[in-house]
Amino acid sequence: MKNTGWALLLGVFLFLSPPAAARPSLDSLIEKELPALVAAYQLLHAAPELSGQEEKTSAYLATELRALGYAVTEGIGKYRMRPWKGYGVVAVMKNGPGPTVLVRADMDALPVEEKTNLSYASKVRAKNDKGQEVAVMHACGHDIHMAVLLGTARVLAQLKDEWQGTVMLVGQPAEELGGGARAMLDDGTYTRFPRPDYALALHDTVSIEAGKVGYTPGYFNSAASSVEIVVRGVGGHGASPENTKDPIVMAAQLVLALQTVVSREKSPLDPAVVSVGSIHGGSSHNIIPDEVRLELTIRTYDKKVRDKIFQAIERIAKGVAQMAGVPEDRAPIVNFRRGLPATYNHPELSESIAAVWKMELGEENVLLRKPVMGSEDFGAWGLGGQIPIFMFWLGAADPEQLKTSRQTGVGLPASHSPLFAPVPEPTIRTGVKAMATAVLDLLKKPAAGEKKAE
Repeated sequence: MKNTGWALLLGVFLFLSPPAAARPSLDSLIEKELPALVAAYQLLHAAPELSGQEEKTSAYLATELRALGYAVTEGIGKYRMRPWKGYGVVAVMKNGPGPTVLVRADMDALPVEEKTNLSYASKVRAKNDKGQEVAVMHACGHDIHMAVLLGTARVLAQLKDEWQGTVMLVGQPAEELGGGARAMLDDGTYTRFPRPDYALALHDTVSIEAGKVGYTPGYFNSAASSVEIVVRGVGGHGASPENTKDPIVMAAQLVLALQTVVSREKSPLDPAVVSVGSIHGGSSHNIIPDEVRLELTIRTYDKKVRDKIFQAIERIAKGVAQMAGVPEDRAPIVNFRRGLPATYNHPELSESIAAVWKMELGEENVLLRKPVMGSEDFGAWGLGGQIPIFMFWLGAADPEQLKTSRQTGVGLPASHSPLFAPVPEPTIRTGVKAMATAVLDLLKKPAAGEKKAE
């Protein structure tokens, strides 16, 4: 009887105690949160704010994160080069000893007039830094990025028994103008808050189907630099060109000469782009002006390659002027701006996260992608390689539309287009699962008897 009684009590205890498997799974948590996350995405999409003006966006993000139990600090990132008040947000959740993982989402929108005809399409207009009124749209998917950040924050807050360490969530302003990350770092993000052991981010893309992710070990995005060249001549009457040194002709020669920089000034094994994006000069059909201004973008991965290209541009610009007989005091003025660093994904970190994704998302949904020559400022969070970083592509295209696009050769409206329209639900679902899985793996609890790495 005695043994029977204990067996009965044990049976009742086991019946009343939920098994470990009854804990909510990551998938079930994401599905529960998904309607609210899609609603948040639509809200953010309909109310975009330009770079350096993310006042309401950052306040919304801070309020949502604070309600989840994160310690939130606002107003980070005053920028000395622009009249930005600083709308960076940092949210920290500590959960015992262990590594710190930073997850960053950018918040700013673009001066683009939306033409998607979505029910939640932006109708916002605002004044840019020059005081000009422009239409505003989340044409680069930063609203998706923020929705994924919120989803990641929500599931991690509910799964605290499955990770150990510190989560640091960053809402970053002014990515589109290339100064937001640097402004937040200059404002003490890595001294006022825990310095991360890893930094993660994503970018949506319609080159991949929703439901899939893409990763690239090593270089992910190129560095971006800009060059302004002022071609100076001697102006005069268009009917008497022999009395002038025509800067328009020199500018035309310079544009063509610059095409040899990539093809003849560097190894073909070193990727680089030199593009003249703007040329301005002259005021009338019969006046030869005194000067013409050109603006260039330079894309490289390697600093040595960039510096070599800078030297070639300056030499060619001065050479064109010398051939035209321009006086020394009217030599071209060449101004270089180094701009954004390359985004270099830590190779081991990239492969480690990709291996976990293949188990969690399915191997067919994890794609190895080539690096691109586009640029953005997430690379700054790595402090030049001191902190391992990883940025990945989040598929955002309707699978059937992308299939048709590949068959016809007609591309889908991509980022920065007024028709850019990610598919919200599957994109956000996959983004949250991919990001949360990566964080959970980096902050996983040690096995019984194993000491947690500090």
